[in-house]
Amino acid sequence: MSHHDNELCIRPIIEPDLPKLWELIYKEKEPEWKLWDAPYFEHKQIPIEEFMWNKDHYVDHDQRWAIEVAGELIGTVSYYWEHEPSHWLEMGIGIYNPNYWSGGYGTRASILWINHLFNTLPLVRVGYTTWSGNERMIKVGEKLGMKMEGRMRKCRYYNGVYYDSIRMGILREEWDSSTLGG
Repeated sequence: MSHHDNELCIRPIIEPDLPKLWELIYKEKEPEWKLWDAPYFEHKQIPIEEFMWNKDHYVDHDQRWAIEVAGELIGTVSYYWEHEPSHWLEMGIGIYNPNYWSGGYGTRASILWINHLFNTLPLVRVGYTTWSGNERMIKVGEKLGMKMEGRMRKCRYYNGVYYDSIRMGILREEWDSSTLGG
């Protein structure tokens, strides 16, 4: 199974993706993408052998898929259960290749992923958490029709500055009635 928007595709991760994923996510000690993706949490560089030992966390895993553009692996979409019994799910997206930032790829991949989540899981809401320092991710949520559901003020400390934690989300009925849902 995969979902497409012209040259952009989201699909399950396959074993041949692993070396590229490792290169994008764990090869560098301080990758550029980490400056925007929760930089207040420590990022650990991992040797490829250790990453390959954990391949079951990636290959054919329902909760993490690859994002490709014209056949090039550029990132991942994912989800985790905040509270599975009440179907409270949070999604995530990481575009690790900076050549694909600010080109609309994150918005397009998020649309495909949200449609997939609503079509395959018994959800009434999809949301994500970001921080006030990641203005691009807040803009993506706004483009998707998400509402700012929570703002915890000055609880993320990074480089001597306090930032807000931001929760954004959209209900199934809002998504279905938008031009993006379907």
